[in-house]
Amino acid sequence: MKATTADFSLAEARRIALAAQGLAGPRPAAAGAEHVRGMVERLGAVQIDSVNVIARSHYLVGWSRLGAYEPALLDRLAYEAPRVAFEYWGHEASLLPVDLQPLLRWRMEAARHDAWGRIRAMGRRKAFVGKVLAAIEDRGPIGAGDLDVPMKPRGPKAKSGWWGWSDAKVAVEWLFWSGAVTTAARRSFERLYDLPARVLPPEVLAVTTPSVADAQRALVARGARALGIGTERDLRDYYRLKPDAARPAIAALVEDGTLRRVTVAGWSKPAYVHRDADTAPAVDAVADGARAALLSPFDSLVWARERTEHLFGMVFRLEIYTPEEKRVHGYYVLPFLLGDQLVARVDVKADRAAGTLRVHAAHLEPGQPARVVARALAAELRGLASWLGLPAVAIAKKGNLATELARAIRPAPRTARRT
Repeated sequence: MKATTADFSLAEARRIALAAQGLAGPRPAAAGAEHVRGMVERLGAVQIDSVNVIARSHYLVGWSRLGAYEPALLDRLAYEAPRVAFEYWGHEASLLPVDLQPLLRWRMEAARHDAWGRIRAMGRRKAFVGKVLAAIEDRGPIGAGDLDVPMKPRGPKAKSGWWGWSDAKVAVEWLFWSGAVTTAARRSFERLYDLPARVLPPEVLAVTTPSVADAQRALVARGARALGIGTERDLRDYYRLKPDAARPAIAALVEDGTLRRVTVAGWSKPAYVHRDADTAPAVDAVADGARAALLSPFDSLVWARERTEHLFGMVFRLEIYTPEEKRVHGYYVLPFLLGDQLVARVDVKADRAAGTLRVHAAHLEPGQPARVVARALAAELRGLASWLGLPAVAIAKKGNLATELARAIRPAPRTARRT
């Protein structure tokens, strides 16, 4: 029997994904508000995370694609009128384009009944939650720590946990999940809550709520466009949809031509390519001068660990919660993209007190050219340090790329001028 030829090679699938994620072409010479807005629209979700080892993850996503942009531009899009982004649970806590809000109302409605743990229990304490909502209505924008609403105990006192959340914080998170309140601003990293009618654009709130099936189909299409190509799991994971919701949505999108079912060499499961995907993108191979980017561990290119392994061959795991002595690659590890491959990973920390970007470990992926990777990575680290306002980069002697990287990061020796 003659072997069936795949529609796309693995290299072609990688390049489609990189183009869809805005990581194929060069960075803009000077990134402005229109570039940041275009990035949020293209990605459809920028994950937020509290860890601030280098910079907040959502700012790093911008650095990877835009270079030395001003992070305040992203803040303005999300927290100043006219808003083009808002916070909600997309792929985890995320900044999302505002036109997705109507598509997520079914999730807000479901959260009123199906939220988890203490948040779900709080949904049954209507009198207390009503007082919290009234306080926000009266005093918002307001942080959870400023909500001094007492709750009458019911039964034994709850055990500590939930990151030390107060009852008011649990209540306001239930209100946030259910769409009754939204994020108006951030104070440092603390959410300030207010009513959607005072935060979101009126034209967004006026949109008729679509049916659950229509909304989920639109979310799958949006995720597929951001991915370019992916399996069923990839498509549903982008906005955290369950299989029984994603499968009929994918089938409908194939039927109407939005998605095309394809095969990728080496993948055991079928894939789907979005009709707007660039299926012949010009992406550099690994070489000197190739497009390079350090990626947040929460970047949408790599947040799905199985997809990262299938596309790039990198087994990438977050080791923040792993005991130090058991970590393989480090605490806050950034994959390094060069051309069309993930070629290395570095454990990086911004030591602001010392004015230094510290690389605690640098590991080369198998089969990659160490000298080429080290030169490109050194240039990227210098650029990142400059963007962060750190004058120096220091490389620790850990990892199989550390020696070559330390050599590449050193400034070239000055030669004496002839007289």
